[in-house]
Amino acid sequence: MAAEFLKSHGIDLQDEMSKVQSSRVPVTPGPIPTSAFSAVTEIRGVRIAGYGPDLIWDVLIKTGGVVCALHDAEKAKISTSDTYVVNGRDAFLAPSLCHPHIHLDKCFLLYDPKFSDLSIEKSDFTEALSLTSRAKARFTAEDLERRGCWLIEESIAAGVTCMRAFVEVDASVRLKCLDAGLKLKDDYRDACEIQICAFAQDPLFSGEDAVEGRRLMEEALGKDGVDVMGSTPYVEASEELMRKNVDWAIEMAMKYGEHLDLHLDYHLDANKEPMVYYVIDALHGRQWMRKNRGKKIVLGHCTRLTLFTKDQWHNLRTRIGDLPVSFIGLPMSDLFMMGKPSDDRGGGERVRGTLQIPQMIQQYGFEGAIGINNVGNAFTPHGSCDPLGIASMGVGVYHAGTEHDAAILYETVSTRAKVAIGCRELNKSGMQDGGSGDFVLFKSEPFGGGRVRRTLQQVVYDPPKSRLVLYKGRAVSSSAEFKEP
Repeated sequence: MAAEFLKSHGIDLQDEMSKVQSSRVPVTPGPIPTSAFSAVTEIRGVRIAGYGPDLIWDVLIKTGGVVCALHDAEKAKISTSDTYVVNGRDAFLAPSLCHPHIHLDKCFLLYDPKFSDLSIEKSDFTEALSLTSRAKARFTAEDLERRGCWLIEESIAAGVTCMRAFVEVDASVRLKCLDAGLKLKDDYRDACEIQICAFAQDPLFSGEDAVEGRRLMEEALGKDGVDVMGSTPYVEASEELMRKNVDWAIEMAMKYGEHLDLHLDYHLDANKEPMVYYVIDALHGRQWMRKNRGKKIVLGHCTRLTLFTKDQWHNLRTRIGDLPVSFIGLPMSDLFMMGKPSDDRGGGERVRGTLQIPQMIQQYGFEGAIGINNVGNAFTPHGSCDPLGIASMGVGVYHAGTEHDAAILYETVSTRAKVAIGCRELNKSGMQDGGSGDFVLFKSEPFGGGRVRRTLQQVVYDPPKSRLVLYKGRAVSSSAEFKEP
């Protein structure tokens, strides 16, 4: 589908891939018009998440919003002449997917021939930082847009219609990553909602580039199209400077009316006081709810919190109060980076080192989601752009195998993820009058006796590869034929 789609816009995918293989920079697509996508007005013969495994439904869509879902006995009551009809053929309809936390600028470095000399040898955090810093020194607008295009295209094909994309701003890349991110956001505005997070990966109060880093961040936050203030307090040289980083990030988010997203407490040292307490107290002290109402707060990684006792979890939830805080677990990166035993430990005692998001939601009442974080780089060399893949992996990681667990896991890469980043408010099924019209239709593979996914639990256990993706009621990607003959 991707090849046909790009060809319709004058781009020969095979030719472009040949250019990549020969290390020449390919052309990246320009703005994609809404007219390139088909406006779906009816989806026939589907099972719907949350509506029971035995009922088959038709869904009517009007101007991007869901009108209603009808079961067999009601279908004849509605006229749908002159429509674009999707024949579900027992497919499974669910809300579209979301990346609540993904790095757009440093994706696929391990797949780009330009960076083929930067290979992994140690598989640790220090090496990942070093390799990424070396790559950043060679970033150009062309490779940033090319790799970003790969990520966005593959994400949309997987069912993603909303993402928070991190782009770094510092003395090395300056606004280069941000400018590429803003261009891609505009190019794909009719296929996916992309939030841009101006992200300070480097220290803002330590080192010789700190002052310039803060100046560049302010310049970035003042640009149209930037939605989020992002920072990494743990990279500072001392706890005092970490707190300065937190204070400044909160101040900037409130000054520019942006969401706040912090990479926080990324370690497993029980002897270190978690920074999350200071963050929560600072947000209350600066009256976030009154002065930046409607803007969300996201805390990513937070692996130190996996060492909490029940009392500490309850205490943290109480301290958060009514602040719109969500925690984002990033298991793909966390499991790769965290808990690696030293060489003299015999290879045992490998702690999981990633937030137990389903437990946090169900047992302690936190808001949370899970995200991919990185893909195809030294921080996370494995995996794909499909959020449902990490939800499926979560069955094992979180010991979450029940029907209710599966529903929570799907929500953490879909509706809960969207709510966490302020994308939009949705109910669990997305089937409300005037809804967004953002869905994924999962088609069961034709082999194996025609095994059909009848429940969301089955979709999470074994995600179908064939999918039709709708954004605002328009078909924006399809890996299978669904149109009514």
